[in-house]
Amino acid sequence: MENIFFDISKLKKLGKNSIIGKTVRIRRPELVEIGRNSIIDDFAYISCQLTMGDFTHISAGCHMIGGPKAKVTIGNFVNIAPNCNIVAGQNDYRGGELVGPPIPEGYGGESDIAPIKIDDHVLLGCNVVVLPGVHLPEGVSVGAFSLLKKGEYKPWTLYAGIPAKELGKRDGTLIKKQAEKLMEDARRGLL
Repeated sequence: MENIFFDISKLKKLGKNSIIGKTVRIRRPELVEIGRNSIIDDFAYISCQLTMGDFTHISAGCHMIGGPKAKVTIGNFVNIAPNCNIVAGQNDYRGGELVGPPIPEGYGGESDIAPIKIDDHVLLGCNVVVLPGVHLPEGVSVGAFSLLKKGEYKPWTLYAGIPAKELGKRDGTLIKKQAEKLMEDARRGLL
């Protein structure tokens, strides 16, 4: 695997059979762990700590940002559709101080940095925005162009809107059964 923006060998962890697109940009690869059989498509950008599970997909044009102190944790069998923005750290724009990545610490305003956790079997539609401190429990599905702010989200539930609102339930029975079989086959070396 070759990448034009960073040295893949510097990743903290790269699981077996995982694919990273040639134009993925990972600002700090030593802070990134990628599980087995996972994919990060071209034109994705990652500037924060990232721990990513097995059989997980980050589509083209996704951004995971917040700087080196920010952390995003993504479980197994997660699908993040194109152009999603997962923001684990952002500036607090109310203070009137200098803001932005090039401003050295001590010269700028306050930041809002809080970990984002995305559990197993979560689906994010195109152009979803996830803000600092969000925890999406198992099986959450989010419709395209939705905004997720810090709050309470229920497992195996569909959300959509700005801000995202609960729309209904999902049945994860078959999904979990298929995932268990796939993980077992992977452990046995059949994949």
